[in-house]
Amino acid sequence: MQTEAHPEAPRTLSPWRERLWKIIFEAETPAGKLFDVLLLAAIACSVLVVMLDSVEDIRERYRESLVAAEWFFTALFTVEYVLRLLCVRRPLRYARSFFGVIDLLSIIPTYLSLLIPSGPQYLVVIRILRLLRLFRIFKMGRYLGEANIILMALRASREKIIVFLFGVVSLVFIVGTLIYLIEGPERGFTSIPVSVYWAIVTVTTVGYGDLAPVTPLGQLLAAISMLMGYAIIAVPTGIVGFEVQRSMKFFQERDASRACPGCGVQGHDEDARYCKGCGERLEGPEGPAAADGGLPE
Repeated sequence: MQTEAHPEAPRTLSPWRERLWKIIFEAETPAGKLFDVLLLAAIACSVLVVMLDSVEDIRERYRESLVAAEWFFTALFTVEYVLRLLCVRRPLRYARSFFGVIDLLSIIPTYLSLLIPSGPQYLVVIRILRLLRLFRIFKMGRYLGEANIILMALRASREKIIVFLFGVVSLVFIVGTLIYLIEGPERGFTSIPVSVYWAIVTVTTVGYGDLAPVTPLGQLLAAISMLMGYAIIAVPTGIVGFEVQRSMKFFQERDASRACPGCGVQGHDEDARYCKGCGERLEGPEGPAAADGGLPE
């Protein structure tokens, strides 16, 4: 999982911008931690407002208050986004980063609601992704390391997963066509696409129950499809599980090789900045910059 970009503080610019950078992007100082905690509280409240607005009874009784609250949070996050761009040395680089894109997407839907009256404002629930900053604020970087293992495993197994999905798609098309021929339109299987939908629901063992075969042959096909579904579920689990083990071994070997330049102690955590033995500053996996959070120049 990509962590939040920490654009380097603007050393050659005005002191107020440097102080603003420390407050917004640094969680070590009291002011920075207070800013982050208040920001996370505002994000949670704004998502709650959107959820309440979707409840018809609440929307009818408190429409004006909910609209006012949503615009308040949108204005607040807009000012925050602008301040983030102002206090970094390379605004465009931050705007293209993971959190920069999320910050922008979290305010656009409310403005779109001015052009499209109904619907876009509910998309602001994407703000909940901004709560990923919890990992940085409360020093939970080890969880990001675990997420990196999963992402690495998924990337390594994508070719196998694609082949597997192609096989499953072919299977449901065959089963859907067969059930269409067996049951026919008079029993609800009005077309091959509808029958393929039934096959997908059956093979995945979801079973909505809106369509069901009546003839013995159709019921036999359904039973075979459901049993095949249980066998199919185990395939991607095995593929991804194997790649997770390989990824864990890779990260363990990489971390074990991260020796302290002062005393030679190995086995430091991925997000460690200083040696656990002597306190010497560590180099990251890609040099000293990585230990500082990968600050872009």
